[in-house]
Amino acid sequence: MDYQVLLLEVKDNIALLKINRPKELNALNSQFFHEMNQMLDEIKARDDVRVVIITGEGKAFAAGADIPELSEKNKEQGRQFSRTGQNVFDKIEHFPLPVIAAVNGYALGGGFELASACDFRIASTKAQFGQPEVNLGLIPGFSGTQGLPRMIGDSNALYILMTGENVLAEEAYNLGLVQRLVEADNLMDETYKVAGKIASKGPKAVQLVKEMVRRGKQLNFNDGNILESKHFGSLFGTEETKEGINAFLEKRKPNW
Repeated sequence: MDYQVLLLEVKDNIALLKINRPKELNALNSQFFHEMNQMLDEIKARDDVRVVIITGEGKAFAAGADIPELSEKNKEQGRQFSRTGQNVFDKIEHFPLPVIAAVNGYALGGGFELASACDFRIASTKAQFGQPEVNLGLIPGFSGTQGLPRMIGDSNALYILMTGENVLAEEAYNLGLVQRLVEADNLMDETYKVAGKIASKGPKAVQLVKEMVRRGKQLNFNDGNILESKHFGSLFGTEETKEGINAFLEKRKPNW
């Protein structure tokens, strides 16, 4: 596929997926969703990727949906665009590999929802987050009204959603929206370090950790524990677990 919006670079078992519309502050249009859907399939099919990083080119992570494109939509087209975005972001949330958002600047509207779909967020001290849709007489359309309250609670989410105010990086960190805050010049280096640390762990174990946390939200505590025990037991006797245990006993790094 000839990608126009996304760039992909793979090294050391880490895929860097970059949104490349810097003049438009990486605004998310229909082409972005089409390419992201395809790119995820291509990454999933590779055997040399263990962790994915998503970031934006230039001074924005993604500054929302593409407003000129939105201005041309009717009710049904708006609904379909929303469902397309929700489906792609759900695919990121349930992607079998860990997905890290490296938030380098503005993550607004759809950009905030994209970052929220990732497993966790490492942000520059210059990053800003927000859901400004109410300023346009709109509401979030890519799961913002559903995902944000589950992350930070109803009241915090409603404040952000209703005021349309931007949330600065430090406040985002204090709210739990961001898991690590770093200086802008060090963002990608630090993100690669975290990604490399995850990539050095048992690949199947990391995948199952993500699957259990994501699926567990849809189960009651007891059913989640039963599923956890099933997957815990399934790893015994596998080559990965044998290697991990032997490496520990032999005081060496495992060769996954």
